Amino acid sequence: MDYVATQKKDPFHVLISCILSLRTQDGTTSQASERLFKLADTPEKLCHMPVKKIEKAIYPVGFYRVKAERIKEMACQIMKHYKGRVPDRMEDLLKLKGVGRKTANLVLTRGYDKPGICVDTHVHRITNRWGYVRTKTPEETEFALRERLPKRYWKEINGLLVAFGQGICRPQSPFCSRCRLVDFCERVGVNKWR
Repeated sequence: MDYVATQKKDPFHVLISCILSLRTQDGTTSQASERLFKLADTPEKLCHMPVKKIEKAIYPVGFYRVKAERIKEMACQIMKHYKGRVPDRMEDLLKLKGVGRKTANLVLTRGYDKPGICVDTHVHRITNRWGYVRTKTPEETEFALRERLPKRYWKEINGLLVAFGQGICRPQSPFCSRCRLVDFCERVGVNKWR
């Protein structure tokens, strides 16, 4: 998702790239997205493309066969129910098969420049580690952050915490000695750090 989070573009491209990014490295996602969008850059074109051709375009993303079927189905749903336009409301995005709150929030924030909080594993782990929220699931974290975090930070928290979580505040043995926030962090659940 990191590749997608850095992109601000067409909502359809954000949606499809986000689906491709799940369990896939950023470089692979970027290349697969480019190949696919050269062949089909709209829901209409993608809906009419054979699944085997989609598979070939997106390989080697993780679970490429399942994702090929899923994104074709999404494109056809968008054509049938939304007149070829990716929905811009959370409740409609969640009706698309395979779209959860994280993906929907990403489409809203990156594709439509609307407020949303994209909570992935990094945002969930780090905000709980800090003691800023006390939640058990990413969805609970999203709703807790909507209550506590000023709206002006909603769109950018994911990008900031993904990089922070990969470099400093790692899941196991975080680099607390390098962290500028160490004095403010409760280190909830941290038993070992460097």
